[in-house]
Amino acid sequence: MKRFSIISLIVLAFLMSAYKKPDVYEINAEKNAYIHNNRGLMYVDEKCYYAAIQEFKIAISLNPDTQATAVYYNNLGEVYLTIGYPDYALDCFKRALKQFSLNFKYYHNLAKTYKALNSLDTQIAVYSDESNPLNKVMLGVLYAQKGETKRAIIILDEFCMTEPDLIITPAVKKYIKELIEQQ
Repeated sequence: MKRFSIISLIVLAFLMSAYKKPDVYEINAEKNAYIHNNRGLMYVDEKCYYAAIQEFKIAISLNPDTQATAVYYNNLGEVYLTIGYPDYALDCFKRALKQFSLNFKYYHNLAKTYKALNSLDTQIAVYSDESNPLNKVMLGVLYAQKGETKRAIIILDEFCMTEPDLIITPAVKKYIKELIEQQ
């Protein structure tokens, strides 16, 4: 009887003690990558480019194969273009396009990089291949960077007519309007 009462008291005390597991801090690499990307953007605003490069690289390494990584690569490439390293920027923009090919800004930045590297003509020949419909977007932007705006407008308008339902199409239409206003 004594034994039963002691065991029941222990069980009852355990049940009534409101035991709760301690909170565990979960390390989330995706959230940390987002934080490092934002720090990198703050460093860019402060014109602290070396620190921004390091923060973007940390963000990429924490979250390597997602759509968000394309944004991190684009930010890194923009910093490299700003400080005058178009070779490094070229790799970043190509990786951004590989991660997510439906952001028009990546095409525009890549075309600016090709212009900085003086390779517009060779890239126009490369992107003239019509096997991928998105090559028309790059081709149109390359012609715009070269200064042939009429040709760029025609190619980009043709893309918008053949691919009206893509996510990138409204941005391309907006760019066409900007090119028309520049003429």
